Amino acid sequence: MMRILASLLLASLLIVPLRATGAPLPTRTLTIGGHQLTVEVAATRQAMETGLMNRFSLQPDHGMLFVFEKPQPLAFWMKNTYIPLSIAFVDARGRIINIEDMQPQDESTHWSKGVGLYAIEMRQGWFAAHGIGAGDLVEGLTPR
Repeated sequence: MMRILASLLLASLLIVPLRATGAPLPTRTLTIGGHQLTVEVAATRQAMETGLMNRFSLQPDHGMLFVFEKPQPLAFWMKNTYIPLSIAFVDARGRIINIEDMQPQDESTHWSKGVGLYAIEMRQGWFAAHGIGAGDLVEGLTPR
């Protein structure tokens, strides 16, 4: 009986991540200040709502690009997100508006300081470590 319960528990642990992540998202290579990063592209409502939730690691120089339908004030939080992240809010011209650090599982809202069309989440400190800040151009974004 104990062996059956252990097998069921293990099976449920293996199935949960598949349901939480769904199909893999397309990826794109972006360049900021000569530094390349690989991002998963979240362009659907479902992909944007899930984002990097329920993950416990990111590969070096990897993150997520959120692509919105139209320029607007953008706001993010870290519900069910376990990796400390930095988020760059980006306008329709591809310029970084501002970068905010976000703590795991913190539900406080982080806002763009202007109208954005994109947001890029990376491991916390990635932008600072590469000398990237507000006003820098993100290359490789596809205009809508």
